[in-house]
Amino acid sequence: MRAPEERLPTGRFYNDLAVLHHHRERLAASWQWSLALSVPREEGACEPFVLLPGCLDEPLLAVGHGGRVRCFSNVCTHRARLLVDTPGVRSQVRCGYHGRRFGLDGRCLGAPGFEDLPRGAPGPEDLPELGVGTLGPLGFTSVAPEAPWDATREALLARLPSLRWTQLQRDPAGQRSFELRAHWAIYCENYLEGLHIPYVHPTLARALDLGRYHTETAPWGVLQVGHHRGEGPALPPDARAPELPVAAYYMFLFPNTMMNIYPWGVSLNVVTPLALDRTRVDFDAWVWAPELRGVGAGGDLDTVEAEDEAVVEAVQKGLRARLYAGGRYAPGWEDGVRAFHRWLDGAYGPPLQGEP
Repeated sequence: MRAPEERLPTGRFYNDLAVLHHHRERLAASWQWSLALSVPREEGACEPFVLLPGCLDEPLLAVGHGGRVRCFSNVCTHRARLLVDTPGVRSQVRCGYHGRRFGLDGRCLGAPGFEDLPRGAPGPEDLPELGVGTLGPLGFTSVAPEAPWDATREALLARLPSLRWTQLQRDPAGQRSFELRAHWAIYCENYLEGLHIPYVHPTLARALDLGRYHTETAPWGVLQVGHHRGEGPALPPDARAPELPVAAYYMFLFPNTMMNIYPWGVSLNVVTPLALDRTRVDFDAWVWAPELRGVGAGGDLDTVEAEDEAVVEAVQKGLRARLYAGGRYAPGWEDGVRAFHRWLDGAYGPPLQGEP
């Protein structure tokens, strides 16, 4: 007997508020990029930031200490007041509510009203510290990681060993933020397949050899490889086809981070669920070859983004239809979409898949 075919999720996946809450908890278990963790900091330089505003809303503190950037909770361990409101250089952090003091290493140095607290040894009064993972200058953290950053980082470096991560320099002019009226997962699904490119992105389609476009899945995410159709600047070749020049690598870190790698550098996109039908996408540009900006597959990102938003919002309207039951995955083309859904299965379970 032939096994039933796996199908795309039904409309409930996109329209159920309980499922969205599960997704947000899944985001807390993943590694998230932050600009606050991606800039060098002198000793004592502290910057408050919020991880995924409008979604996780986790108040954190980036601190320069011991020659590196460390990340702590920005919430006092006594009565939960936010500790640091504005960036600045400090020798210690003092709570403005009851005067509790913390060192740059997060250790509780003094707690008025609690003279019986032991001094010197780590304890529950210290600030919780989050790990900081790096890829070149890019800094990532996680509230409750289910996998170590090193496993993800080594997988990325092993898969794309020749990329110049350490040479990346941020281009503030490449910063963008868009809001769209659609479920966050639709935006991710659209990113994870190349089948739509000739129908939605005519200019991009002319830059890519879609006959050789391919998708690879891994425990940490999805990699799509777009080969050149013709002449132009190229990235280091794909190990599976070293004779073919590469126009772009599209790297997706589960469940909401996109690293679009072009000959000029990296366009980093973070997708944030705000509501069932509202999503924010934040773009940041990191460059290793500024002379190649505006050329090839990464040459007109604003147009590509507008085209993606239009089709994603159209899908959002269709997913409200009572008659939509979840289609089949397109073989080969939608392997990345399926991997994304399987990763999210850890949060909500398989019953939301369409029936065969």
